[in-house]
Amino acid sequence: MFDDDHAVADAGLALVATLSGKLGLAEAADELVDVRPFPGKRVATLVHAMVAGADCIDDADVLRSGATGEVLGHPVMAPSTLGTFLRKFTFGHVRQLDRLSETMLARAWAAGAGPGDAPMTIDLDSTICEVCGRQKEGAAYGYTKVLGYHPLLATRAETGEVLHVRFRKGSAGSGRGAERFARELVGRCRRAGASGPLTLRADSGFYSRHVVKACRDHKIAYSITAPQNAGVKKAIAGIGEDEWTPIAYTESGEAWVGETAYGDGHRLIVRRTKLSEPQPTLFPIFRYHAFVTDRLGDALDLDADHRRHAVVELAIRDLKEGSGLAHCPSGDFSANGAWAVLATLAHNLVRWVGKLGLGITGACVAKTIRRRFFAVPGRITRRSRRRLLHLPTAWPWAGEWTMCFERLCALKT
Repeated sequence: MFDDDHAVADAGLALVATLSGKLGLAEAADELVDVRPFPGKRVATLVHAMVAGADCIDDADVLRSGATGEVLGHPVMAPSTLGTFLRKFTFGHVRQLDRLSETMLARAWAAGAGPGDAPMTIDLDSTICEVCGRQKEGAAYGYTKVLGYHPLLATRAETGEVLHVRFRKGSAGSGRGAERFARELVGRCRRAGASGPLTLRADSGFYSRHVVKACRDHKIAYSITAPQNAGVKKAIAGIGEDEWTPIAYTESGEAWVGETAYGDGHRLIVRRTKLSEPQPTLFPIFRYHAFVTDRLGDALDLDADHRRHAVVELAIRDLKEGSGLAHCPSGDFSANGAWAVLATLAHNLVRWVGKLGLGITGACVAKTIRRRFFAVPGRITRRSRRRLLHLPTAWPWAGEWTMCFERLCALKT
Protein backbone atom coordinates (compact mmCIF):
# COMPACT_ATOMS: atom_id res chain seq x y z
CA MET A 1 0.00 0.00 0.00
CA PHE A 2 1.32 3.44 -0.95
CA ASP A 3 -0.03 5.21 2.12
CA ASP A 4 2.97 6.36 4.21
CA ASP A 5 3.14 10.15 4.40
CA HIS A 6 6.30 9.96 6.49
CA ALA A 7 8.40 7.88 4.07
CA VAL A 8 11.37 9.56 2.39
CA ALA A 9 12.70 8.62 -1.04
CA ASP A 10 16.49 8.99 -1.27
CA ALA A 11 16.84 10.15 2.32
CA GLY A 12 20.59 10.50 1.81
CA LEU A 13 19.85 13.72 -0.07
CA ALA A 14 19.99 15.24 3.40
CA LEU A 15 23.76 15.37 2.83
CA VAL A 16 23.39 17.32 -0.41
CA ALA A 17 20.69 19.56 1.06
CA THR A 18 22.93 20.37 4.03
CA LEU A 19 25.82 21.32 1.74
CA SER A 20 23.52 23.31 -0.58
CA GLY A 21 22.24 25.21 2.44
CA LYS A 22 25.77 25.94 3.66
CA LEU A 23 26.74 27.22 0.19
CA GLY A 24 23.52 29.24 -0.12
CA LEU A 25 22.42 27.72 -3.44
CA ALA A 26 18.78 28.82 -3.39
CA GLU A 27 19.56 32.30 -2.03
CA ALA A 28 22.28 32.88 -4.63
CA ALA A 29 19.92 31.78 -7.41
CA ASP A 30 17.28 34.24 -6.17
CA GLU A 31 19.88 36.99 -6.30
CA LEU A 32 21.62 36.18 -9.61
CA VAL A 33 18.98 34.56 -11.86
CA ASP A 34 16.35 36.93 -13.20
CA VAL A 35 13.74 34.36 -14.26
CA ARG A 36 10.75 34.98 -12.01
CA PRO A 37 9.09 33.89 -9.84
CA PHE A 38 11.10 32.05 -7.18
CA PRO A 39 14.17 30.99 -9.20
CA GLY A 40 15.90 29.69 -6.05
CA LYS A 41 13.28 27.02 -5.36
CA ARG A 42 13.23 25.92 -8.99
CA VAL A 43 17.00 25.78 -9.37
CA ALA A 44 17.37 23.86 -6.09
CA THR A 45 14.66 21.37 -7.13
CA LEU A 46 16.28 20.70 -10.50
CA VAL A 47 19.79 20.34 -9.05
CA HIS A 48 18.69 18.00 -6.24
CA ALA A 49 16.66 15.90 -8.69
CA MET A 50 19.76 15.54 -10.90
CA VAL A 51 21.85 14.54 -7.90
CA ALA A 52 19.28 11.81 -7.25
CA GLY A 53 19.71 10.58 -10.83
CA ALA A 54 17.09 12.53 -12.80
CA ASP A 55 17.77 12.82 -16.54
CA CYS A 56 14.45 14.39 -17.52
CA ILE A 57 12.10 16.96 -15.99
CA ASP A 58 9.45 14.41 -14.99
CA ASP A 59 12.00 12.60 -12.79
CA ALA A 60 11.84 15.54 -10.37
CA ASP A 61 8.42 14.27 -9.29
CA VAL A 62 10.09 11.66 -7.05
CA LEU A 63 11.12 14.51 -4.72
CA ARG A 64 7.43 15.24 -4.07
CA SER A 65 6.69 11.77 -2.68
CA GLY A 66 6.03 11.23 1.03
CA ALA A 67 8.06 13.52 3.27
CA THR A 68 11.03 13.87 0.90
CA GLY A 69 10.56 17.63 0.65
CA GLU A 70 11.17 18.01 4.39
CA VAL A 71 14.67 16.56 3.97
CA LEU A 72 15.59 19.02 1.21
CA GLY A 73 14.82 22.15 3.17
CA HIS A 74 12.92 23.90 0.35
CA PRO A 75 9.56 23.50 -1.39
CA VAL A 76 9.70 21.01 -4.27
CA MET A 77 8.34 22.36 -7.54
CA ALA A 78 6.15 20.29 -9.88
CA PRO A 79 7.65 19.09 -13.19
CA SER A 80 5.21 21.25 -15.18
CA THR A 81 6.44 24.32 -13.26
CA LEU A 82 10.07 23.36 -13.88
CA GLY A 83 9.45 22.94 -17.62
CA THR A 84 7.84 26.38 -17.81
CA PHE A 85 10.75 27.82 -15.83
CA LEU A 86 13.37 26.40 -18.22
CA ARG A 87 11.52 27.61 -21.31
CA LYS A 88 11.73 31.19 -20.03
CA PHE A 89 15.53 31.17 -20.31
CA THR A 90 17.34 33.23 -22.91
CA PHE A 91 21.08 33.24 -23.63
CA GLY A 92 21.51 36.05 -21.09
CA HIS A 93 19.74 34.04 -18.40
CA VAL A 94 22.01 31.07 -19.11
CA ARG A 95 24.97 33.39 -18.54
CA GLN A 96 23.42 34.29 -15.18
CA LEU A 97 23.43 30.58 -14.36
CA ASP A 98 27.12 30.56 -15.32
CA ARG A 99 27.69 33.23 -12.70
CA LEU A 100 25.72 31.18 -10.17
CA SER A 101 27.90 28.17 -10.95
CA GLU A 102 31.03 30.26 -10.43
CA THR A 103 29.69 31.56 -7.12
CA MET A 104 29.05 28.02 -5.88
CA LEU A 105 32.52 26.98 -7.03
CA ALA A 106 34.13 29.85 -5.13
CA ARG A 107 32.18 29.11 -1.94
CA ALA A 108 32.93 25.38 -2.06
CA TRP A 109 36.62 26.02 -2.67
CA ALA A 110 36.70 28.53 0.18
CA ALA A 111 35.17 25.84 2.43
CA GLY A 112 38.07 23.50 1.70
CA ALA A 113 37.39 21.85 -1.66
CA GLY A 114 39.66 24.12 -3.69
CA PRO A 115 43.28 23.85 -4.79
CA GLY A 116 44.42 26.99 -2.99
CA ASP A 117 47.96 27.83 -4.09
CA ALA A 118 48.72 24.27 -5.24
CA PRO A 119 49.16 23.53 -8.97
CA MET A 120 45.96 22.69 -10.84
CA THR A 121 45.52 20.97 -14.20
CA ILE A 122 42.55 21.82 -16.41
CA ASP A 123 41.35 19.46 -19.14
CA LEU A 124 39.51 21.02 -22.06
CA ASP A 125 37.26 18.84 -24.24
CA SER A 126 33.91 18.63 -26.00
CA THR A 127 31.27 15.93 -26.10
CA ILE A 128 28.22 14.94 -28.13
CA CYS A 129 24.82 14.97 -26.43
CA GLU A 130 22.77 12.77 -28.72
CA VAL A 131 19.07 13.54 -29.26
CA CYS A 132 16.28 11.76 -31.11
CA GLY A 133 13.89 13.55 -33.43
CA ARG A 134 14.17 16.85 -35.26
CA GLN A 135 12.22 19.08 -32.87
CA LYS A 136 15.28 20.07 -30.84
CA GLU A 137 16.32 23.62 -31.65
CA GLY A 138 20.02 23.78 -32.55
CA ALA A 139 20.52 20.02 -32.77
CA ALA A 140 22.48 19.04 -35.87
CA TYR A 141 24.91 16.53 -37.31
CA GLY A 142 28.58 17.19 -36.62
CA TYR A 143 31.80 15.39 -37.46
CA THR A 144 30.61 12.27 -35.64
CA LYS A 145 27.50 12.01 -37.88
CA VAL A 146 25.35 11.89 -34.72
CA LEU A 147 22.33 14.15 -34.29
CA GLY A 148 22.72 16.21 -31.12
CA TYR A 149 24.44 19.09 -29.39
CA HIS A 150 28.17 19.69 -29.00
CA PRO A 151 28.92 21.40 -25.64
CA LEU A 152 32.39 22.57 -24.63
CA LEU A 153 33.62 21.55 -21.15
CA ALA A 154 36.55 22.17 -18.84
CA THR A 155 37.22 19.85 -15.89
CA ARG A 156 39.65 19.81 -12.99
CA ALA A 157 41.92 16.82 -13.56
CA GLU A 158 42.55 16.09 -9.90
CA THR A 159 38.90 15.83 -8.81
CA GLY A 160 36.71 15.65 -11.93
CA GLU A 161 34.84 18.88 -11.11
CA VAL A 162 33.39 20.74 -14.08
CA LEU A 163 34.89 24.22 -14.03
CA HIS A 164 32.99 25.69 -16.98
CA VAL A 165 30.56 24.61 -19.70
CA ARG A 166 29.36 26.25 -22.89
CA PHE A 167 26.37 24.75 -24.69
CA ARG A 168 26.73 24.77 -28.49
CA LYS A 169 24.71 23.58 -31.45
CA GLY A 170 25.50 20.20 -32.90
CA SER A 171 27.26 21.43 -36.03
CA ALA A 172 29.86 23.45 -34.07
CA GLY A 173 33.45 22.36 -34.60
CA SER A 174 35.46 21.20 -31.59
CA GLY A 175 37.47 24.43 -31.38
CA ARG A 176 34.66 26.88 -32.02
CA GLY A 177 34.71 29.57 -29.33
CA ALA A 178 37.64 27.87 -27.56
CA GLU A 179 39.73 31.04 -27.22
CA ARG A 180 37.03 33.02 -25.44
CA PHE A 181 36.06 29.97 -23.42
CA ALA A 182 39.68 29.56 -22.25
CA ARG A 183 39.92 33.22 -21.22
CA GLU A 184 36.65 33.01 -19.28
CA LEU A 185 37.79 29.76 -17.72
CA VAL A 186 40.99 31.26 -16.33
CA GLY A 187 39.08 34.20 -14.88
CA ARG A 188 36.60 31.88 -13.17
CA CYS A 189 39.35 29.77 -11.63
CA ARG A 190 41.30 32.76 -10.37
CA ARG A 191 38.22 34.47 -8.91
CA ALA A 192 37.16 31.20 -7.29
CA GLY A 193 40.45 31.02 -5.40
CA ALA A 194 42.92 29.02 -7.52
CA SER A 195 46.06 31.09 -6.91
CA GLY A 196 48.65 28.47 -7.85
CA PRO A 197 50.11 27.53 -11.26
CA LEU A 198 47.56 26.43 -13.87
CA THR A 199 48.10 24.02 -16.75
CA LEU A 200 45.71 23.54 -19.67
CA ARG A 201 45.59 20.19 -21.50
CA ALA A 202 43.62 19.63 -24.69
CA ASP A 203 43.45 17.39 -27.75
CA SER A 204 44.04 18.34 -31.37
CA GLY A 205 40.55 19.77 -31.81
CA PHE A 206 41.73 22.81 -29.82
CA TYR A 207 45.10 23.21 -31.51
CA SER A 208 45.03 26.88 -32.49
CA ARG A 209 47.30 29.89 -32.24
CA HIS A 210 44.38 31.74 -30.66
CA VAL A 211 44.09 29.23 -27.80
CA VAL A 212 47.87 29.28 -27.33
CA LYS A 213 47.82 33.09 -27.24
CA ALA A 214 45.06 33.03 -24.62
CA CYS A 215 47.20 30.73 -22.47
CA ARG A 216 50.27 32.93 -22.88
CA ASP A 217 48.33 36.13 -22.16
CA HIS A 218 47.09 34.68 -18.87
CA LYS A 219 50.40 32.99 -18.02
CA ILE A 220 49.02 29.45 -18.12
CA ALA A 221 51.16 26.49 -19.12
CA TYR A 222 49.67 24.49 -21.97
CA SER A 223 49.93 21.00 -23.45
CA ILE A 224 47.92 20.64 -26.67
CA THR A 225 47.94 17.72 -29.10
CA ALA A 226 49.18 18.77 -32.55
CA PRO A 227 47.46 17.48 -35.71
CA GLN A 228 49.58 15.63 -38.25
CA ASN A 229 49.87 18.51 -40.71
CA ALA A 230 52.79 19.08 -43.08
CA GLY A 231 54.72 21.29 -40.65
CA VAL A 232 54.43 18.82 -37.78
CA LYS A 233 55.43 15.90 -40.01
CA LYS A 234 58.48 17.81 -41.21
CA ALA A 235 59.51 18.60 -37.63
CA ILE A 236 59.11 14.94 -36.62
CA ALA A 237 61.21 13.81 -39.59
CA GLY A 238 64.01 16.05 -38.32
CA ILE A 239 64.38 14.08 -35.06
CA GLY A 240 67.45 11.88 -35.36
CA GLU A 241 67.26 8.15 -34.66
CA ASP A 242 69.61 8.52 -31.69
CA GLU A 243 67.32 11.17 -30.14
CA TRP A 244 64.46 8.74 -29.45
CA THR A 245 64.26 7.48 -25.85
CA PRO A 246 62.46 4.14 -25.28
CA ILE A 247 59.66 4.08 -22.71
CA ALA A 248 57.56 1.34 -21.10
CA TYR A 249 54.62 0.39 -23.30
CA THR A 250 52.18 -2.45 -23.81
CA GLU A 251 53.33 -6.05 -24.24
CA SER A 252 52.20 -5.95 -27.86
CA GLY A 253 54.29 -2.98 -28.89
CA GLU A 254 57.17 -0.57 -28.32
CA ALA A 255 57.32 3.18 -27.86
CA TRP A 256 59.87 5.99 -27.85
CA VAL A 257 59.72 9.70 -26.97
CA GLY A 258 61.56 12.42 -28.87
CA GLU A 259 61.60 16.21 -28.82
CA THR A 260 62.26 19.10 -31.18
CA ALA A 261 61.54 22.82 -31.47
CA TYR A 262 58.48 23.91 -33.39
CA GLY A 263 56.82 27.18 -34.34
CA ASP A 264 57.00 30.25 -32.14
CA GLY A 265 58.94 28.94 -29.17
CA HIS A 266 57.00 25.68 -28.70
CA ARG A 267 58.43 22.40 -27.59
CA LEU A 268 57.15 19.60 -29.81
CA ILE A 269 57.20 16.35 -27.86
CA VAL A 270 56.49 13.24 -29.90
CA ARG A 271 55.63 9.69 -28.87
CA ARG A 272 56.49 7.11 -31.51
CA THR A 273 54.81 3.71 -31.25
CA LYS A 274 55.19 0.44 -33.11
CA LEU A 275 52.78 -2.42 -32.57
CA SER A 276 53.95 -5.99 -32.97
CA GLU A 277 52.53 -7.55 -36.13
CA PRO A 278 51.88 -11.30 -36.54
CA GLN A 279 53.74 -11.05 -39.86
CA PRO A 280 56.63 -8.55 -39.55
CA THR A 281 56.89 -6.04 -42.38
CA LEU A 282 60.07 -5.25 -44.27
CA PHE A 283 60.11 -1.71 -42.89
CA PRO A 284 58.76 -0.76 -39.41
CA ILE A 285 55.46 1.10 -39.37
CA PHE A 286 55.51 3.86 -36.76
CA ARG A 287 52.63 5.94 -35.43
CA TYR A 288 53.34 9.41 -34.13
CA HIS A 289 51.47 11.30 -31.40
CA ALA A 290 52.75 14.85 -30.95
CA PHE A 291 51.82 17.76 -28.70
CA VAL A 292 53.09 21.31 -28.30
CA THR A 293 53.88 22.71 -24.89
CA ASP A 294 55.75 25.49 -23.12
CA ARG A 295 56.17 23.53 -19.89
CA LEU A 296 59.54 22.94 -18.32
CA GLY A 297 60.71 19.48 -17.41
CA ASP A 298 61.78 16.18 -18.84
CA ALA A 299 60.07 15.16 -22.09
CA LEU A 300 59.24 11.68 -20.77
CA ASP A 301 57.46 13.10 -17.72
CA LEU A 302 55.56 15.63 -19.82
CA ASP A 303 54.48 12.91 -22.25
CA ALA A 304 53.18 10.76 -19.40
CA ASP A 305 51.29 13.72 -17.96
CA HIS A 306 49.79 14.64 -21.33
CA ARG A 307 48.45 11.10 -21.72
CA ARG A 308 46.58 11.56 -18.45
CA HIS A 309 44.36 14.06 -20.30
CA ALA A 310 42.15 11.00 -20.91
CA VAL A 311 40.70 11.38 -17.38
CA VAL A 312 38.43 14.08 -18.82
CA GLU A 313 36.41 11.29 -20.42
CA LEU A 314 35.66 9.84 -16.98
CA ALA A 315 34.32 13.20 -15.79
CA ILE A 316 32.18 13.53 -18.93
CA ARG A 317 30.86 10.00 -18.44
CA ASP A 318 29.83 10.85 -14.88
CA LEU A 319 28.27 14.11 -16.02
CA LYS A 320 26.12 12.25 -18.53
CA GLU A 321 25.28 9.09 -16.62
CA GLY A 322 25.17 10.54 -13.12
CA SER A 323 23.99 14.14 -13.43
CA GLY A 324 21.47 14.34 -16.25
CA LEU A 325 23.40 15.53 -19.31
CA ALA A 326 22.69 12.32 -21.23
CA HIS A 327 19.33 13.85 -22.13
CA CYS A 328 18.40 17.37 -23.27
CA PRO A 329 14.75 17.52 -22.21
CA SER A 330 13.46 20.59 -24.02
CA GLY A 331 12.92 21.60 -27.63
CA ASP A 332 14.21 25.08 -26.78
CA PHE A 333 17.97 25.64 -27.19
CA SER A 334 18.37 28.04 -24.24
CA ALA A 335 16.35 25.73 -21.96
CA ASN A 336 18.76 22.92 -22.78
CA GLY A 337 21.69 25.28 -22.19
CA ALA A 338 20.30 26.03 -18.72
CA TRP A 339 19.82 22.30 -18.12
CA ALA A 340 23.51 21.72 -18.98
CA VAL A 341 24.73 24.32 -16.47
CA LEU A 342 22.46 22.91 -13.75
CA ALA A 343 23.79 19.43 -14.54
CA THR A 344 27.33 20.64 -13.88
CA LEU A 345 26.17 22.09 -10.56
CA ALA A 346 24.70 18.72 -9.56
CA HIS A 347 27.86 16.96 -10.76
CA ASN A 348 30.04 19.25 -8.63
CA LEU A 349 27.81 18.95 -5.55
CA VAL A 350 28.38 15.19 -5.53
CA ARG A 351 32.13 15.76 -5.62
CA TRP A 352 32.02 18.42 -2.91
CA VAL A 353 30.09 16.04 -0.65
CA GLY A 354 32.84 13.50 -1.32
CA LYS A 355 35.64 15.99 -0.63
CA LEU A 356 34.22 17.97 2.28
CA GLY A 357 32.15 15.24 3.94
CA LEU A 358 33.70 11.89 3.07
CA GLY A 359 37.31 13.04 2.82
CA ILE A 360 37.81 11.78 -0.77
CA THR A 361 40.94 13.52 -2.02
CA GLY A 362 40.89 12.49 -5.69
CA ALA A 363 38.26 11.90 -8.35
CA CYS A 364 35.20 9.87 -7.38
CA VAL A 365 32.43 8.03 -9.20
CA ALA A 366 28.99 9.57 -8.73
CA LYS A 367 27.28 6.20 -9.11
CA THR A 368 29.11 4.82 -6.07
CA ILE A 369 28.35 7.81 -3.85
CA ARG A 370 24.71 7.84 -4.93
CA ARG A 371 24.24 4.14 -4.20
CA ARG A 372 25.92 4.20 -0.80
CA PHE A 373 25.00 7.59 0.63
CA PHE A 374 22.08 9.14 -1.28
CA ALA A 375 19.76 6.25 -2.21
CA VAL A 376 18.96 5.43 1.41
CA PRO A 377 15.31 4.80 2.32
CA GLY A 378 14.14 6.76 5.34
CA ARG A 379 11.21 7.88 7.44
CA ILE A 380 10.51 11.13 9.27
CA THR A 381 8.86 11.21 12.69
CA ARG A 382 8.32 13.97 15.22
CA ARG A 383 9.15 13.87 18.89
CA SER A 384 9.26 16.75 21.38
CA ARG A 385 8.86 19.28 18.54
CA ARG A 386 11.85 17.82 16.73
CA ARG A 387 11.93 16.04 13.41
CA LEU A 388 13.88 12.77 13.37
CA LEU A 389 15.08 11.07 10.21
CA HIS A 390 15.14 7.30 10.66
CA LEU A 391 17.47 5.35 8.36
CA PRO A 392 17.76 1.55 7.95
CA THR A 393 19.31 -0.58 10.66
CA ALA A 394 22.63 -2.17 9.70
CA TRP A 395 23.12 0.03 6.64
CA PRO A 396 26.65 -0.93 5.51
CA TRP A 397 27.87 2.66 5.29
CA ALA A 398 26.04 4.09 8.30
CA GLY A 399 29.22 5.19 10.08
CA GLU A 400 30.57 7.02 7.04
CA TRP A 401 27.16 8.61 6.42
CA THR A 402 27.00 9.95 9.98
CA MET A 403 30.57 11.26 9.83
CA CYS A 404 29.84 12.98 6.50
CA PHE A 405 26.69 14.62 7.87
CA GLU A 406 28.50 15.92 10.95
CA ARG A 407 31.33 17.35 8.85
CA LEU A 408 28.94 19.13 6.49
CA CYS A 409 26.95 20.57 9.38
CA ALA A 410 30.17 21.94 10.88
CA LEU A 411 31.34 23.66 7.67
CA LYS A 412 32.27 27.33 7.93
CA THR A 413 31.32 29.22 4.74
